[in-house]
Amino acid sequence: MGTYEVQAFLSYLAQHDNVAASTQNQALNALVFLYKQVIKKEIGSIDAVRARRPKRLPVVLTQLEVEKILALLSDTTAIMATLLYGSGLRLMECHRLRVKDIDFEQRQIAVRDGKGSKDRITVLPESVIPALRKHLAKTKALHKVFAARG
Repeated sequence: MGTYEVQAFLSYLAQHDNVAASTQNQALNALVFLYKQVIKKEIGSIDAVRARRPKRLPVVLTQLEVEKILALLSDTTAIMATLLYGSGLRLMECHRLRVKDIDFEQRQIAVRDGKGSKDRITVLPESVIPALRKHLAKTKALHKVFAARG
């Protein structure tokens, strides 16, 4: 068996057996190992039909489902979930938010060092502003108490 047979086998896996791309890659790696290490023969360039990774559609909640979930949350988790949903923040971006990143007047949030180490600006949802202002006031009061204690 040579390069042609290996190509035919890998193409058969992709076209007729409908194997996953990772399965086809594993078969290719096993054959390359067999030829190089056991048979001591160069296999050459392989140009087989490649198995495709399936395209998966994202699961998206309806607006009503999101409202029901947000209604079950309270305090900080509700604020964070509303920010995730309403402004498109990623979880780590939400955790790293600082007071100076929130611009209430312009209704925007500055995301620093986000995905790909990039900065960006996103919207501040109108619905979260009252709860966020209340949370920040409460946190500021706590900070004053702790600062007074040293």
